[in-house]
Amino acid sequence: MWSGGAVSSPQPLLRSRALWGTPLFPVDLRLGPFSFSSPSLLLRKASPISSPVRLLRPRGSPAALAATAALVQDGGAAALVLAGAYSLVRAFDTLTERNLIERSLSRKVVHVLSGLLFMSSWPIFSSSIEARYFAAFVPLVNCIRLVTYGLRIFSDEGLIKSVTREGKPEELLRGPLYYVVVLMFCSVVFWRDSPVGVVSLAMMSGGDGFADILGRRYGATKLPYNRQKSWIGSISMFIFGFFFSIGMLYYFSAFGCFHLDWDKAVERVAVVSLAATVVESLPVTEFVDDNISVPLTSMLTASLLFGSH
Repeated sequence: MWSGGAVSSPQPLLRSRALWGTPLFPVDLRLGPFSFSSPSLLLRKASPISSPVRLLRPRGSPAALAATAALVQDGGAAALVLAGAYSLVRAFDTLTERNLIERSLSRKVVHVLSGLLFMSSWPIFSSSIEARYFAAFVPLVNCIRLVTYGLRIFSDEGLIKSVTREGKPEELLRGPLYYVVVLMFCSVVFWRDSPVGVVSLAMMSGGDGFADILGRRYGATKLPYNRQKSWIGSISMFIFGFFFSIGMLYYFSAFGCFHLDWDKAVERVAVVSLAATVVESLPVTEFVDDNISVPLTSMLTASLLFGSH
């Protein structure tokens, strides 16, 4: 619209706007802190709100923030549970060293509490996929401790007295080591979403633990096919294993980890308890440790009964 080097009348521009309903320059062309925003091509300073620096400012996505929060939660939960597990064993180490509790009783009380309290801590972990691995880190650390003490790389007389039968370091590489391996396995494979792992750990910790405690004290009448086991021990195994399993299932169900038909669940847990009790009573302890046979039987039976719940 140039004519003879002079700017033409603005009337055509006005008519163009009226005709088309849009300005001649409908889009702001941002160039740094300035912009072309009118037909007169006058430069003006852009407002701070429209600054490209502010528009391109990076912000954390909700997914990244949630992942970070889950990582912090799981790391803190693992540290808390690890400290609790260490304190539990250390407390019974002290009681055993001072002869305030029998070695056999100390060993089995630690056996009962370790598994049940470890399971009870699972709800404090996050809902992330990686949460189970943070939980499994706790028995992994204890596994490393048992191996180092069992191989005599380091020595801890209090630990040895509290969790072994005869006070020999080599015993740490059998029953206690199998125990923490099962804790680790159930954490990673089953976690809190499956009744199978919950029932298996309850049978190994509560059922087998009380079978030994009551069987040693009141088990005068032995089983006809295994003179090392008693009727009271086997009955205790079934009863305590059953009730601890039901209690832990209800506990996780209350947190919404899974939902059960309780009439069927009670029947299934009774069958699992019976199967584990029968296997625990067999004279195979010299070949297969109870910390292997009991949870393995419970896993297989519970898997068949509960399926892929």
